[in-house]
Amino acid sequence: MLQVDRLYEAVQQRGPVCVGLDTDPSYLPEGFAKPELTAGENVFRFNREVIEATKAVAACFKVQIAYYEALGLDGLRAYQQTVEYLRKNDLPVIADVKRGDIAKTAEMYAKAHFTGDLEVDWMTLAPYMGLDSIAPYTQYMRDQGKGVFVLCRTSNPGAKDFEYEQLADGRHVYDMVGDKLNAMGKEYVGQHGYSSLGLVIGGTHIEEAKEIRARYRDTFFLIPGYGAQGGTAQDIAQYLSAGNGGVVNSSRGVLLAYKKQEGVPFAQAAYNECVKMKEAIADACAKL
Repeated sequence: MLQVDRLYEAVQQRGPVCVGLDTDPSYLPEGFAKPELTAGENVFRFNREVIEATKAVAACFKVQIAYYEALGLDGLRAYQQTVEYLRKNDLPVIADVKRGDIAKTAEMYAKAHFTGDLEVDWMTLAPYMGLDSIAPYTQYMRDQGKGVFVLCRTSNPGAKDFEYEQLADGRHVYDMVGDKLNAMGKEYVGQHGYSSLGLVIGGTHIEEAKEIRARYRDTFFLIPGYGAQGGTAQDIAQYLSAGNGGVVNSSRGVLLAYKKQEGVPFAQAAYNECVKMKEAIADACAKL
């Protein structure tokens, strides 16, 4: 089965929440870390409990590799253990690595994250070196059903620096990027009508939401920006199609939910936050 079909069905069954495991050791509750363990070992213990608590109400999990690289080899072991644990539990996992190089280097990035010790189902990519920076991943999309989410229009304020620049034909740079990737992705469409070549579409700039969703009807979206970055359920709903066609990431909002739920254990608080998020998005979708 193509990973895009698997992800579509996961959203159908469990809703569009994507739990971001961007786990900094400082996020661990006081007293949780065992002093005899390394930082990476404690991070993995925390991740495992969050995964177990939220897997029934999350479509997928996104693991941001930078948080693990910052801990050196100890952190990379925690990263590997986390993605392995997710895959063993048959949970879709996105490696948030934002690779963006060409030729043999891109081939090696693809091999590193689509095979072997660090194997995942999806990768995030950066397209600004051109379509030849995406091409090396397509053999894994074709042969193994893997998926990629490529940066298109992001959720950060700096998106306005480049992505919103207007071209001579009236389109924005993000329109050009999306159009080229959408055309490239038509070779990898699954049974539910979505391509394995997805787009990262930030949920914090909503002015163009309906236009973007209509423009890329067969493209699955990874939607960051919910919660801590300011995106609301009403904003996010406009990027979905009948509640599907995308997953909505929340990282700190889930991992640190216990800080806003006094006396609630962190794993239960993470579950509560996912349910709240899922229900809010479903309600907003129903009102469109």
